[in-house]
Amino acid sequence: MGLDGLEFIEYATSHPQALGQVLEMMGFRPIARHRSREVLLYRQGRLNIVVNAHAMDLAAVGHRGDAPAISAVALRVRDAQAAYGYVLERGAWEVPTHVGVMELNIPAIHGAGGSRIHFVDRYRNFSIYDVDFVPIPTVDQHPPATAGLHFFGIVQYIGLERSHDWIEFYGELFGAELIPDEQRFGIMPKGRLLRTPALDAGERFMLQLIEPEPNVIDAGERLQRIGLGVPDVMAAVQALRARGVEFVETDAVHSERRGAITKTYLGSVVFELVQSQPVQA
Repeated sequence: MGLDGLEFIEYATSHPQALGQVLEMMGFRPIARHRSREVLLYRQGRLNIVVNAHAMDLAAVGHRGDAPAISAVALRVRDAQAAYGYVLERGAWEVPTHVGVMELNIPAIHGAGGSRIHFVDRYRNFSIYDVDFVPIPTVDQHPPATAGLHFFGIVQYIGLERSHDWIEFYGELFGAELIPDEQRFGIMPKGRLLRTPALDAGERFMLQLIEPEPNVIDAGERLQRIGLGVPDVMAAVQALRARGVEFVETDAVHSERRGAITKTYLGSVVFELVQSQPVQA
C-alpha cells in the first residue's frame, strides 16, 4: 500500500489550552490553526500533533469526559485513494467524510476504540496543512526537535485475548510484522510488538499491543500513548526536565539509557522515550 511512516497524531479534547501546555513542555509549538474548526497544529522537528477541540469532531469519535484521548493517526502513503481502496478490499471499515469548504478530503478507516486511521499522500513539498490550516503569524513553522525527538511508535491497549485479532488487522491491512519476543525496546516491554514497512529508506514505526492484566476492570481498547525516539535518553530526560516535564522514578520503573516514561498529565497523556536514531530525511 506504499506506507511511508506517520504524518500526524491527533488528540481529541474539550480542554485544548491545558493539553497545549503539556505539549509545549514537551517541546512542541503551536504553528497553525484550522481554517474552519477549533483545531490547532503543534510541531517540533518532523513530529506533528493535532489538537482537536471541535464539538462535532469530538462527538463523531465518541469523546467524553475531561481527559484527552488519541483520536486519530495519519499514515503517509504513496497514493491515498489507492491505499484506501486497498484496505477496504481487505475488510477495513470506512469512515464517511464530510468535507467543508476549502478542506481536503482525507480518507479514513476505523481503528482501535473510536479512533480513525487517515491516509495522506501530500507530505513532501506540498502538505495537507497548506490547504486546511492557516499559519500563526511570526511563529517558526519548523521548530527544531528537543534533544532529537522523533516518532518511534504507538502503544495500544487491547481486549483480553485479542492480540491475534489485532496482529491480523495490522498485518493484513498494513503489512506490519511481529518482532521476536526477545527483541525489546525501552523500559515498558509488555505485550506484542509489530513493525510497519516503509517505502525505500522511509520511516518505519512500532505498534505495541498490550492486553489487560487478569481481573482488570478497565479493559477498553484504545490508543494509549505515544513512543518518542531519542538518540540519548538521559540527555533528553535532562532537557525535558528543564522544561518542567516530570518522569516516573520508582524502583520498578525509572529513567535509564534504554528509555523513560513521563508522569501522566490531564488523566491520560503520557509520553514514552525510547533509545533510537532518527531516519535521515
